[in-house]
Amino acid sequence: MTDPAALLADVHARIAQAAKIAARGAADIELIAVSKTHQAATIEPLIAAGQRVFGENRVQEAAEKWPALREAHEGIRLHLVGQLQSNKAEDAVRLFDCIHSLDRSALVMALARAMDKTGRQVPCFVQVNIGAEEQKGGCAIADLPALLAAARTADLPVMGLMCVPPAGIEAAPFFALLDKLARDSGLTGRSMGMSEDFETAIMLGATHVRVGSALFGVRG
Repeated sequence: MTDPAALLADVHARIAQAAKIAARGAADIELIAVSKTHQAATIEPLIAAGQRVFGENRVQEAAEKWPALREAHEGIRLHLVGQLQSNKAEDAVRLFDCIHSLDRSALVMALARAMDKTGRQVPCFVQVNIGAEEQKGGCAIADLPALLAAARTADLPVMGLMCVPPAGIEAAPFFALLDKLARDSGLTGRSMGMSEDFETAIMLGATHVRVGSALFGVRG
């Protein structure tokens, strides 16, 4: 199956089934189509099929391709799902409608300054290094309370937590842990689950799933 509309319909059906199993409403789960590395010609068929929420990993790449797409199509919302350098905070606040990678106090301050300057309040997820992996971004679990306190003091609109579980092992325990951390922190948002595991994430509380290859295909 390679037709974008059929791929999108299949992912929505899988979201709906997972939500039903979890006694949740499918409408409570936001599908973010991760369009990193894909050009406008690949993205536009998904827009034509009704998708309006997209995720990008890099500020510069998004800035190069999305202004024209947004001008051509109404209702597009962009989520930054990759790591964010503090010196790109203002660019990110101007371009994105949600940021999923708040992970350190320096970025809290940079985003607070950028939001004050631009007059935009961009919702953020705090990224947690849920598997304690040295090579991955995200704050350590032990540092989460202090980072959340700093974000709240800076009046950042924190809507939830985000994680990327370790590759190659069962993701469910990590999703369950993020769900508990979010609940203990009084946060409603959980950005977790990608193409290979979003159904598991939904059954464990995901409110936002970041799906790339299931919508765009696996690159050879």
